[in-house]
Amino acid sequence: GPEARKTGGGVLGARVEERMRKEKILRLAKGFRGRAKNCFRIAINRVEKALQYQYRDRKAKKREARKLWIQQINAATRQHGVIYSQFMHTLAKDNIKLDRKTLSDLAINEPHSFKALVDRVKFMRGPNGIE
Repeated sequence: GPEARKTGGGVLGARVEERMRKEKILRLAKGFRGRAKNCFRIAINRVEKALQYQYRDRKAKKREARKLWIQQINAATRQHGVIYSQFMHTLAKDNIKLDRKTLSDLAINEPHSFKALVDRVKFMRGPNGIE
C-alpha cells in the first residue's frame, strides 16, 4: 500500500536493487573471458578475485617503482666512484632531504646537478672516503 511506497521497501524495490547489483558486477566483469563476463554466478567470484589482485598490485607497483629508483641511483653514483648505501647514508647525515624518486630523476635528467651532489658526498666522506 501507500506505506510501502513511503519507506522505499516492498517487492518491487528489492527487485530493482538486485538487478542494479547484478548489473554492477557484470559491468566490472566486462572484458573477462568465457562465461565470467556474462554469467552472474561465475562473474561474482571472478570480479571479487580481480579486486583482490587490483588491491595487491597497487602496493606492488609502489615497491617496484622504488626498486627501480634505487637501481638508477646506484648506477649513477657508481659512475662517480661512490656506492649507493654510502651515498644515501652521507646525504642523510648531511641533512639533504631528497627522496629516491627525485634523486633518480636528477641522475637521469640533470647529470651535472647529480654530480654536484655526489661531489658533496665525497667531500663529506673525507679524503680516504671514510667519515
